[in-house]
Amino acid sequence: MPRPSIMGTEMDYTPQEIMVAAAAREIRDGEIVFTGMRLPLIAFALAKQMHAPNAVGLFECGLVRDTPAPELLYTMGDPPNIAGALWATRMINMMGLLQRGAVDLGFIGGAELDRFGNLNTSYLGNPESPKTKLPGSGGAADIAGLSRRFVVIMAHEKRRMVERVDYITSPGFGDGQGWRERVGLRHGGPSAIITTRCVFGFESSEAVLRSYHPGQSVASVRAETGWDLRVAEDVHETESPTAEELTIVRRYDPQGFWTR
Repeated sequence: MPRPSIMGTEMDYTPQEIMVAAAAREIRDGEIVFTGMRLPLIAFALAKQMHAPNAVGLFECGLVRDTPAPELLYTMGDPPNIAGALWATRMINMMGLLQRGAVDLGFIGGAELDRFGNLNTSYLGNPESPKTKLPGSGGAADIAGLSRRFVVIMAHEKRRMVERVDYITSPGFGDGQGWRERVGLRHGGPSAIITTRCVFGFESSEAVLRSYHPGQSVASVRAETGWDLRVAEDVHETESPTAEELTIVRRYDPQGFWTR
C-alpha cells in the first residue's frame, strides 16, 4: 500500500516520518531516554544511527537498551526488544530511575494538550460526569513529572489542542511560569511538542510555534490550534527528513505500520 506523502515536497514522506525525524533530533548523544511507544521507538533507532550513538533507551515494562531492537516493535515487551537488552528487570526499577532524576528525556502523547504543555489522557468533559473516559496515565504522569524534560508527540487537531485541558493527567507547566516549582516538581517540563503540522518550543513556560511542516503555514497551524498562538521570531519551515533518515526509518518500519 503506498504511503500518503506530504504534497508539494521534493521528497515523498508521510507526516509521521517527519515527526519521527523531528523527534530524533530532540535526542542528544549520551542521554538516557524514556522512549515510550510507536513513533518514539523509531525516533530512538534513528537518533542512535544518525547523531546519538551513546544514547540509552528505557522502556516502562522494565527494559534498558543501548542499541535499538533489531526489528520493528509493536509493543515494548515484544521478544526482539528483550533479546540483547542491557537489563531486563521490573517496572518499579524503571520508575525508580525517574524518581532519582536519572532520565534526561521522555516521550509522551495525549488526547488533549494545552498551551502550557499539560496533557489529558483521563477524561473528556467534567471529570465528575465525563462525556468520555480515556485510558488514564500509565507511566506518562511519572515521565512528565520527573524526567529532566519531555517531548509531546501527537496529532494536531483543534479539538485536541485546547485552551485548557479538561483534566491534567500529565503535568506540563500547570498554569504558567513558576507552577512546577510551587507544586514541588524540581525540574523538567515540556521542551517541545511535535505534531502532524508543526513543532512547538517553549518560552516562559508557554508553547511557541518554532516551525511548521512543509505544506503548512503559520495560518494553517493557527486555524487548528485552540489557543492564541504565539509565534517565534525565527519561525521557519521544519527541516524535511533527509534521504538517509528516510532509509533508516523505512528499514525499521518497511510496511509503514507506525509511519504511514
